[in-house]
Amino acid sequence: MNDTSKFPDPAYRDTVLEPLFDAAKAHYAGPVRAINRAHLVMLAEEGILPRDVAGKIARALAAIDAEIDLNTLRYTGEYEDYFFLVEAELKRRLGPDVAGALHTARSRNDMDHTVFKLVLREKTDALLAQMMGLALDLMATARRERDTLIVAYTHGQPAQPTTYGHYLAAMIEVFIRDGQRLCDAREVLDHCPMGAAAITTSGFPINRHRVAELLGFAEPLRNSYACIAGVDYITGLYSAMKLTFLHLGRVVQDMQFWSAFEVGQLYVPNSLVQISSIMPQKRNPVPIEHLRHLASMTVGRCDAVVNTMHNTPFTDMNDSEGEVQVAGYAAFDSATRVLTLLRALIPACSIRADRVAANMDAACVTVTELADTLVRGDGLSFRQAHEIAAKTAHDVIARNVPLAKGFDAFSLAFIAETGRKPSLDAAGFAVAVSAENFIAQRNRFGGPAPAALDEAFGQYEYELAESVEVNQLRLGRAATAVTALNAAFDALLVE
Repeated sequence: MNDTSKFPDPAYRDTVLEPLFDAAKAHYAGPVRAINRAHLVMLAEEGILPRDVAGKIARALAAIDAEIDLNTLRYTGEYEDYFFLVEAELKRRLGPDVAGALHTARSRNDMDHTVFKLVLREKTDALLAQMMGLALDLMATARRERDTLIVAYTHGQPAQPTTYGHYLAAMIEVFIRDGQRLCDAREVLDHCPMGAAAITTSGFPINRHRVAELLGFAEPLRNSYACIAGVDYITGLYSAMKLTFLHLGRVVQDMQFWSAFEVGQLYVPNSLVQISSIMPQKRNPVPIEHLRHLASMTVGRCDAVVNTMHNTPFTDMNDSEGEVQVAGYAAFDSATRVLTLLRALIPACSIRADRVAANMDAACVTVTELADTLVRGDGLSFRQAHEIAAKTAHDVIARNVPLAKGFDAFSLAFIAETGRKPSLDAAGFAVAVSAENFIAQRNRFGGPAPAALDEAFGQYEYELAESVEVNQLRLGRAATAVTALNAAFDALLVE
């Protein structure tokens, strides 16, 4: 076959190679530099390369890093990405024999996945730090609102009273679990693929642990095939991210509902409200809408990355590299916006006690405690007590009066059900159906009463402190690795 075509075809160049080059320039130059330096140090330390050869390569790498301005680079088709540009520069400066020695015992396969992990590590650490900031803000707000009454809803209907602090504590509890899932995914990023080479490691006596250490990883990823084929570090990370923002989106939806005019129990301050261009009475808490769609966009972007891996072969392949990696970074961008906006919104909002009281009265949300009180105080079965409470609630709702004014209806229902008078008088009845009593009676593990909530807050703070400590250890290891790599590389410069 007489094939006179030349690589790259213009369509392939414009649709694939140029975007990949721009992505490498934007995201991967730093990690490639670090890998080049760490790998070179290891080759010299293990005697795979003579120290004088390693020194020449080190000085050339330092010069390339100092002289090439990434911002001025434009894709010409001459080099596929930053890796090949550096390789070409080394050849030009040192000749192919010396320059080519740097690639001893490594491949683009193990390099690429190491690069991706280095970038994802940094982005995940930043995301975890933001999540920790939100968690602390939630804790402070929950403590502030520990005793603030709200109406809790189930199936979109008023159900029972609780406190805003109790609601936020539920959010915190889920958020801590989401953070732990993300920390677990982050741990997978701490295993270094370098040394796997193309698939099966190398015949050279490389020291994989040393390269991992210099790059700030906890250890090498053991199986060399998994280093280039296992994409669980990607799917696990984005799955954990997805769940975090899916769960936050549910809270945002509650905020939308609570701030609606008909409910009105959540007050959004003027700084976070936009007015209508035509309707002067409107207060539109549009940051909540933006939070909802940004959280959903984050979920969708995470899904896009994970779904790209579906039904792909268990080997090195482009489906997990280049473009899909960059696509995933958009999820971090929208995630950051969600966390930043939530940190501004939640502490600034407040609960409207007047609307809470009105909704409680209208919906008889404390009537469950009336039934419970009858079981405890009058020895009724819960079914009997439930029937009496239901008749009482139906009466006051029909008359459009608060439950506290339903003593007469209650007395009649009690007598009809039991054939005797209740032990509760009017004053006792009013206490039994009050929201404050409802909360105070629920002083069980995990309940909304002050003592139960205070115990929960202490546990959450302990768990958050543990997470901070783990993250600090990771950051410390990374900083130590940078110092060690710089020192080891600088030593080669003087060879």
